[in-house]
Amino acid sequence: MTISYLPKMMLFCFLITITIEISISRFCKIKTPKDIINIILANAITNPLVVTIPFYFNIYYGVWYRHISLFLLEIITVFVEGKLYKKYLNNKQKNPYYLSFLLNISSFLIGTILHRIIK
Repeated sequence: MTISYLPKMMLFCFLITITIEISISRFCKIKTPKDIINIILANAITNPLVVTIPFYFNIYYGVWYRHISLFLLEIITVFVEGKLYKKYLNNKQKNPYYLSFLLNISSFLIGTILHRIIK
């Protein structure tokens, strides 16, 4: 894997993440256009870092550091997106941190499976 692969991987990961998280959020009765846009925007903030930093660690330090950085970044992402959801989502019936955890664990697991299938 080389650095030239990064832009393609970032776009692929972002599109897969958005598709999965919108599907899961609609299942959780998050359906207003404003809420869906807020979920997309939250991912536009966090997804590039969650993809880029582990990619960097994988190239320069090895797969072990990639896994550690990905794990830590996913935890941070749940809290950052949860905070954004708490502030901006209209649907106040769902705990924003639980929603963030559910969306992120879903996109992580499904994305990992898809990556292994496509790879």
